[in-house]
Amino acid sequence: MRNALRRFALAALIAPAAVGAALMIGSAAQAAPATSGERTLQAEINHLVDVERTANGCAALTVNDQLTEAARSHSEFMAQTGDFSHTGRSGSSFVARATEAGFAAPAAENIAWGYQSAEQVVRSWMDSPGHRANIVNCANKAVGVGVVYAANGAPYYTQDFGF
Repeated sequence: MRNALRRFALAALIAPAAVGAALMIGSAAQAAPATSGERTLQAEINHLVDVERTANGCAALTVNDQLTEAARSHSEFMAQTGDFSHTGRSGSSFVARATEAGFAAPAAENIAWGYQSAEQVVRSWMDSPGHRANIVNCANKAVGVGVVYAANGAPYYTQDFGF
């Protein structure tokens, strides 16, 4: 009986901690601040995307802090886990991540990994019909780009668009 009470008491201590951990894992984590190299790469991508948009009759995009946070958080998740997918932490979608970051009208997401320059990743997106459609969709007005390097040095890219 004494051992049963000890086990119950131990379970009572562990259960709240497990629930708290599950709640923390369930929400989108805030990404670490970008390094200067990541900020430079993100800015280069935004510039090159605007060049493509204006060449296709669209206005340049406004860089949005909330979309940038959502994009960086997702890139960080992919870099940490090696899981290259639009599905993120705890099964989150880009809409859920952008909304949680405070952006009310998310539109689309592009992802990539391994490209070593802004030119390479933007060219890859422009050569892909679905990614290109997101970039040259003139209804999109805002963007956030997140670049995060994995421990092995591979860059992971997320580009979130908003209306």
